Amino acid sequence: MQKEQVNELLNRLIASKKGPEALREACQELHPASLADWLEETEITQITHILGILENGYRADVFSHLDSEVQHEVAEILDFDTMVNLVMNMGHDDRVDLLRVLDEALSERVIRSLARAERDDILRLSDYQEGTAGAVMTSDYAWVGTGTSVREALKKIKQEAPDKETIYNLYVLDSDQKLVGLLSLKDLLLASLNDKIEDLMHADVISVLASDSQQKATELLSKYDLIAIPAVDEHGRLQGIITFDDAMDVAEEEATEDFHKLGSTGLGKMSLREAGIATMILKRSPWLLVLVFMNIFSGAGIAYFEDTIEAVVALVFFLPLLIDSGGNAGSQSATLMVRALATGDVRMRDWFGLLGKEVIIALGIGIMMALAVSVIGYYRVGPEVAVVVSSTMILIVLFGSLVGMSLPFGLQKFNFDPATASAPLVTSLADIGGVLIYFSIATWYLGIGLG
Repeated sequence: MQKEQVNELLNRLIASKKGPEALREACQELHPASLADWLEETEITQITHILGILENGYRADVFSHLDSEVQHEVAEILDFDTMVNLVMNMGHDDRVDLLRVLDEALSERVIRSLARAERDDILRLSDYQEGTAGAVMTSDYAWVGTGTSVREALKKIKQEAPDKETIYNLYVLDSDQKLVGLLSLKDLLLASLNDKIEDLMHADVISVLASDSQQKATELLSKYDLIAIPAVDEHGRLQGIITFDDAMDVAEEEATEDFHKLGSTGLGKMSLREAGIATMILKRSPWLLVLVFMNIFSGAGIAYFEDTIEAVVALVFFLPLLIDSGGNAGSQSATLMVRALATGDVRMRDWFGLLGKEVIIALGIGIMMALAVSVIGYYRVGPEVAVVVSSTMILIVLFGSLVGMSLPFGLQKFNFDPATASAPLVTSLADIGGVLIYFSIATWYLGIGLG
């Protein structure tokens, strides 16, 4: 059902003032994410009213799809018993995320109200640092011991399925809770009831350490086309699983953060809609201020070649065109390298080979752009300036491309985020180099002496 249809249906039901049963039935026919989208556009009091009439499990699913800021506002006005019931019915990873955004006092009070097993589970999952695989994993998985038969495993899954996030993978653990194998639900259903799990399981299980980065987990999920990946501790004991939907959320956050870094906005994972004006000014200003002072070097370069400019004023006409071309070429290269490094498509060891490839590509692009600008130079000033402009174009495009391609590698080498090789930074470096290259060639070729 489309968003517009959801809005029309629910608004019509509310306006008709039918009983809560009719509204509950209409809501629970929708996907939780669709209802959450609609709720986010209504008043907080309306959200709490709708949540209050929903069944426990469905209510928890809808609440999990709400934006964290909305969750926080709703939690502030929900009665405490409803809040505890909501947390109890949420997915293990979702409730940890919720408790992290609540006020510390309320969060601690909710945790104290839970059963011992659930309380321990929340505290264990909360111990993992942000950015690690453990911070996005859930302990809500299906498992069996090594001595289990297919008959016993099927019976166990049937009993536990309503409370598990996913049952498509069955994790096989030994007596020390170490992960020793994996069995899909399909293989389990096709097996003989008397078969033993250890005879059917796949012993070579793709897994990550709970302390590994979230990015590594998402890369492995994508590479091996998994619906979930187990996270283990340093002793191989299963700690939880990271599902594909959680990995997609992580990938989206990482991509957003990288785009913000490429633009030097400083926003990181912050929502553009939620960020205030003062925050936006403070986050975006630092890099721009740094780049202002970097561009002083461009001005100094122009001042140094003042005699060249006085001798051939027409050179100034081509200055913006040339340095912008170098910056644009550098930004292209930087974007390609940052993305390739982020996805694991290239590694540090690939730099030298990619350097040679980039030189050839940049020369090819530079020559094509030089031919175009030489025509303008010839008709605008004359053949001598045309030679200066076209040769400068080749070198500036080459310089900008190599800066843009190499800077992400250099940053990664010194353990900085390659995304910091932002377009404005590359452009500023290309501008400085472009000014020096352009006027140096002009001074030499046109035989102008500097005073």
